[in-house]
Amino acid sequence: MFGFGSGKKPSLFSKQTSEKWQVQFQQLLLQYRSVALPVGVPKTAVQASSSESQCQLQMPFACAQEAPSISEFLTQKLDREVSVAIDVALTETPRFAQVKHIILVASGKGGVGKSTCAVNLANALHYEGAKVGILDADIYGPSIPLLLGLQGQKPKALDNNTLLPMQANHLSAQSIGFLVDPDDATVWRGPMASQALMQLLNETQWGELDYLIVDMPPGTGDIQLTMSQKVPASGAVIVTTPQDLALADAQKGVAMFNKVNVPIIGLIENMSQFECPHCHQSSPIFGQDGAMKLSQRYGVPILAELPLSMEIRTSSEQGGDLHNEHPHIAEHFAQAARLCASQIYYQHSATQGVEIIFTDD
Repeated sequence: MFGFGSGKKPSLFSKQTSEKWQVQFQQLLLQYRSVALPVGVPKTAVQASSSESQCQLQMPFACAQEAPSISEFLTQKLDREVSVAIDVALTETPRFAQVKHIILVASGKGGVGKSTCAVNLANALHYEGAKVGILDADIYGPSIPLLLGLQGQKPKALDNNTLLPMQANHLSAQSIGFLVDPDDATVWRGPMASQALMQLLNETQWGELDYLIVDMPPGTGDIQLTMSQKVPASGAVIVTTPQDLALADAQKGVAMFNKVNVPIIGLIENMSQFECPHCHQSSPIFGQDGAMKLSQRYGVPILAELPLSMEIRTSSEQGGDLHNEHPHIAEHFAQAARLCASQIYYQHSATQGVEIIFTDD
């Protein structure tokens, strides 16, 4: 009946074997630890399609590039080569249209590299397995067209009330910079600028996105308050530099988001240090430990400490893909993206109720 003499194992045995590997991986991966996975890999992430030599994971947040570390962990634990394949599938209900999470990238002052960080964070989330878009909310000084190599291009209209986002570097993008002459100054009062921004957000056909990155204008004015109060943001990322002046303004940004009940996901310290290309000695030319002090004061993590790097500047200004052009620099943004996605996932889980599992680790 089960075909014992056929030389082919019956499907019942295959299912039992598959479940064996699934359970083994589930138990071991509860002990795995990383910055993005501080309490191990969720048991539900391990798929029944796993085999003796491959662990199939369906992760609830963007962390595809965690696969090599998990593979190394399983290989050491089991004393056999185990590859890991990660598929990212967010299960949360969309917060806006078909967008599951909106992340506001802000700074207390201009000139700290906020827009560059926003674009590279969005790109890093893509390489972590997510569907990502970016909205340029800096009505007065839009930078996204330049940073994505889309200067001079115009978006297409789906109908009289809907625009299609531009596409570049795997991202869906929208900006007032696509609609006005780049040489013209946008001279609008706060309410008018805020209304224009909300139209850009609401009248763009974003499609299904896991994360929408919003590049906020610097400061804490009308546009920032409008976005904070009217947009269902999952959280905010604050970009700063180590110097005292930037940190003083960054604190105001943190305080504003706290007042409007937008969670702070973390801090990005840009221009953290400069490495001499000749002697390779690092110098904290803008000061040091600034983001650490801010992190300790407000109890939020540091997502990344980015070097003052010519590669970041040249790649960004040319609308390049840092991941492909300078992978050693892009790793900073990859780590920030994983931690950012992780923070959102665990914050959301905490509000929904989360199962706490104790292990021997």
